[in-house]
Amino acid sequence: MRLADLEIFVVAPPAPGWGGRYWILPKLTTACGIVGYGECYASAVGPEAMRAVIADVFARHMEGENPENIELMARRVWGSGFTGRPDPTVWGAFAGLEIACWDILGKARDRPVWALLGGRVNDRLRAYTYLYPEGGAGDEFWTSPEMQAQIAARRAAEGWTALKFDPAGPYTIFGGHQPGRRDIALSVAMCAAIREAVGDRADLLFGTHGQFTPSGAIRLGRALEPFDPLWFEEPVPPDDPHAIAEVARAVRIPVATGERLCGVSEFAQLLRLGGASICQPALGRLGGLWEGRKLAALAQTFGAQMAPHLYCGPVEFAASVALGAAIPNLLLVEAIESPFHHALASGPRVEGGFVTPSDAPGLGISFDEDLARAHAYTGDRLHLEMSQAPCDYARGNAFTGGASD
Repeated sequence: MRLADLEIFVVAPPAPGWGGRYWILPKLTTACGIVGYGECYASAVGPEAMRAVIADVFARHMEGENPENIELMARRVWGSGFTGRPDPTVWGAFAGLEIACWDILGKARDRPVWALLGGRVNDRLRAYTYLYPEGGAGDEFWTSPEMQAQIAARRAAEGWTALKFDPAGPYTIFGGHQPGRRDIALSVAMCAAIREAVGDRADLLFGTHGQFTPSGAIRLGRALEPFDPLWFEEPVPPDDPHAIAEVARAVRIPVATGERLCGVSEFAQLLRLGGASICQPALGRLGGLWEGRKLAALAQTFGAQMAPHLYCGPVEFAASVALGAAIPNLLLVEAIESPFHHALASGPRVEGGFVTPSDAPGLGISFDEDLARAHAYTGDRLHLEMSQAPCDYARGNAFTGGASD
């Protein structure tokens, strides 16, 4: 087999756009006609610039190569341009292409990807969902403990055993900062209302987005301890592993992080410092499935668990499921159960709070290229964008769940 052709889909999900403003989905085809799909979770440049990066990475390091040679291609990309260190744009481009290679390999061997990663050790994967508004609820949902508790109760009744929410304010270019006192109070009220609504049926997953200084995160985390969240997610900016470790030592809630990290080396720093007991790689940024398999083994040696992150489209979800099926230290996989996700790439889905890995070849998805083309993104904004305003200590802060506009 030889990698021959590349096509890139940039797909805009319908409003409210859960999963981001657009999804970047490369399609690879071998010279013998086998097709594989991947997904890139890299958003530091606009979509047209990202198309050019993906095309360049493919042409320089992958075109004409056997898709089996994952490690060889990865080493080429990791060292490209005399880098040898994390580059979220180039490495994110490779991550999506790498996932597509695994899809090809599974189809070529008529086996699911999880079988090629060591075989299935998990027959059912525990999944978690974000608390999204329903029934036309407006922006008030994001700061209403009562409304969030109602949705949490519905999800728990459906069988979900872990629920994520993040009332501590928007991510901002001015992080880290001290949380506002009213933001701490809202976070406490949200945890109290949701805990009362779900009881012991579901774990609470408290999300932040790297907003805080270490001391600010510690103030917030200690206020949340009485509600026993399963995790405190990315409490400080991701570029400071020592700060994350400081929070982990001071707060009696497991720290989870990793959505914005590239490659095993960045996680290794965290794990050596004791900064994370739960690793949250986004496979479309981490470097793909093989890098995910390496990270799972590394994390296991430090007693850490894996919880693949998802805030993009359904191909990365299918990759998370394939990885999760093959690793013994899986905690959770994140899921976005939207009709458009399922329509674009039908495959494994959550039922009763758990997902069963597919036995179909490759990633186990059926990708609708016509639907992808019908929803092509034509704008020039980024997949996600940080707030340009600092923390508002006078009027409070709100985070609207990453919805696109």
